[in-house]
Amino acid sequence: MSWNCSSLLLAAAASVAAALPAQAPPAPSVSPSTPATQDPKPAPTTIEDRLQALEDHVKAADAELAELRKKGVKAESPAKWYDKLSIRGYGQIRYTSLLGEDNTPNLNVPADRSVNEPETLVLRRGRVILSGDVSERVFVYAQMDFAASTGSGDQALQMRDFYADLALDDDKESRVRVGNSKVPFGWVNLQSSQNRLGIERPDAINSVAEGERDMGAYYMWAPKHVRDLFRDLVRSGRKGSGDYGVFTVGAFTGQGPNRADQNGEVHAVARVSYPFELENKQVVELGVQGYTGDYVVTTAAIGATTPTVDTEGVTDERIAATFVLYPQPFGLEAEWNWGTSPQLSDNLLTIDDEYVQGGYVQASYMMKGDSGTWTPFTRWNFFDGARKFARNAPKDEVNELDIGIEWQATPDIELTMMYTHTFWRTDTSTAPFDRATDDDRIGLQVQFNF
Repeated sequence: MSWNCSSLLLAAAASVAAALPAQAPPAPSVSPSTPATQDPKPAPTTIEDRLQALEDHVKAADAELAELRKKGVKAESPAKWYDKLSIRGYGQIRYTSLLGEDNTPNLNVPADRSVNEPETLVLRRGRVILSGDVSERVFVYAQMDFAASTGSGDQALQMRDFYADLALDDDKESRVRVGNSKVPFGWVNLQSSQNRLGIERPDAINSVAEGERDMGAYYMWAPKHVRDLFRDLVRSGRKGSGDYGVFTVGAFTGQGPNRADQNGEVHAVARVSYPFELENKQVVELGVQGYTGDYVVTTAAIGATTPTVDTEGVTDERIAATFVLYPQPFGLEAEWNWGTSPQLSDNLLTIDDEYVQGGYVQASYMMKGDSGTWTPFTRWNFFDGARKFARNAPKDEVNELDIGIEWQATPDIELTMMYTHTFWRTDTSTAPFDRATDDDRIGLQVQFNF
């Protein structure tokens, strides 16, 4: 037997009415559809009349609800804050093959564990993201990674982001971001690996902030139409970097994600970046950014000697320029940075501040068809500096050429193949920090989005 809402109400009313004294009850409230000037009906005196009155009232309410639904009005209870959270993510499985017999054994790519003969096949990223506007003025974002490393090479679950954007106005043009998030320096650092063409970020820009993230607080401003454009550049598949404001200023600890501050001093950072939409709807973004602070280097013995370093920190500051022509269909990216960074001396005895510089240039062409989106690309990656996050901050020299193609078969499946020729690259893992030269490799990556 099936029961509808009206039947249940009538049955309940009958049970209550049977237990009441046989006296006239107060008149039922007038239906919203009843004109206010209409005389009220006489109050029912019998149980049957009272049930009939209740049934008429339910029918009138059902009719009014049906009319509201025809007009598109939905009767919904207010959403709880947790109902406003979305869950999404992506995964990357990567395989790398070293080509030829002349590959030197000291080819080491710190960000890519698959460039390693015993390992080769790895879970590069396993990201799960919770985010949403939990109130009119608060947006929260939490990202975790199932492919993080604890130092031994094993995979572990680790926090990548945990922050809140606190809106200062109704249009959310001004906001303050607090928590663990990406440091607003460089365009490619802010671009998600879910959107990037190259399977790893270029060393010169990525050497600014390990994992691109740190604990910090930033003021961000962007007019509403620009925020909408930043969002559209990502959603439309044009490889956007996301919304980090037109103007951003703030501070971060400077030691990297999931690490405590070591000297009680913060790094200061500022960034200006503006996207211009051309008449043909293609977008050009120009940016400039800089940061300054003192970085505390982790030291370890090299042979019988441990390098000496200022325990309060070594000067760490850079500026960078950005040019991006978003692919539609042709795309071009170029970033370069200059500055001073902690670096191990040539005699391996001290760590001082030294000049660094480097960047990348990348060209791409996006082709959309029935088989999906194909984007061939080529990139030159150059760095002459130091890897400050490694023990003893060894000098790091990189000169590589990448040639690849990304195939987005569907919105949730991407395949990337990238050939890399290494002109030279420093092995920053162990002293005496030799360079690998004239090496070749191919990286294959499957990415699934959800």
